[in-house]
Amino acid sequence: MALGQFAYANNSNRFLAAPPLADHPFAVAGIPFDGVVTNRPGARFGPQAIRSASLMLCDGIHPVFDVSPLDHVGDALDMRLPNASPLPEVRRHIEAQAVALMAKHHCVFLGGDHSVTLSLLRAAQAQYGDGKPLACVHFDAHCDTWTDHFGEPSGHGTWTYEALQEGLISPVHTVQIGIRSSGERAAREYVADQGGQIFTARTLRGLDGAGLRPAIDAIRARIGQRPCYLTLDIDVLDPAFAPGTGTPEPGGLTSSQVLTFLESLADLNWVGMDCVEVAPAYDHAELTSNAAASFVWTYLSGQVAKRMDHLPTNEG
Repeated sequence: MALGQFAYANNSNRFLAAPPLADHPFAVAGIPFDGVVTNRPGARFGPQAIRSASLMLCDGIHPVFDVSPLDHVGDALDMRLPNASPLPEVRRHIEAQAVALMAKHHCVFLGGDHSVTLSLLRAAQAQYGDGKPLACVHFDAHCDTWTDHFGEPSGHGTWTYEALQEGLISPVHTVQIGIRSSGERAAREYVADQGGQIFTARTLRGLDGAGLRPAIDAIRARIGQRPCYLTLDIDVLDPAFAPGTGTPEPGGLTSSQVLTFLESLADLNWVGMDCVEVAPAYDHAELTSNAAASFVWTYLSGQVAKRMDHLPTNEG
């Protein structure tokens, strides 16, 4: 099978046990690449772990949106990638395959390390930006705004900086949630210095439900109906909820906090999502892959409900 095609073998493990992708409005695709991780490798196995965890949801009606996305989604399985090639070449293949998918479907991508998001943003901005930068909501423990990657020009810790520099995302329409890792101020506050907004994990500590309403309202007011891309690094969660990741950071968000954000912001003009950095080799009791599957399921359920014009009223 040539690079650039999708692998339909091993189709017994599809997200939600969904059928192979055809004319479905929503697509799920895996990106099995972790060639630039800086700590623990293994995120290339994340897509299959997330799919496996999702099988318990395959006949589930979402309790908030009162829909199942199952009849609306197809699984493209994993992208075919030259994993031994330099990062620019891998990114070229990811972007080309993402462009083909986004031309026909609203897409959710399962990573993979966070470097893949730059390719996805390039494809999404070309498809949905209408010549303008996208908005971006970024869940992460890390700011990913370093100007180099431990001496390399690019990696999974530079993609936000690169996306802003390339004009793929609008600085004032960029929101980061859960940031808490160590780092120099220039990188840590880069998004805020460019006019965006950062809700650190410390700021959100102890808040849930109605306590998150001010942050949710601020995000909605900032982004409005600008086409918006969602990228969710699973290490936004505290390691108690997501031990299976390459660079765990104590003091993170809870699963319920992330779900509150996803449920409450479903009415934004989302154009796609990725969930990255699930590394199953370090997981315990599938905590991490179950959380990731639930987040993707919730996102898809919200978008299906929106498509069906029956999103619930936002009440926080």
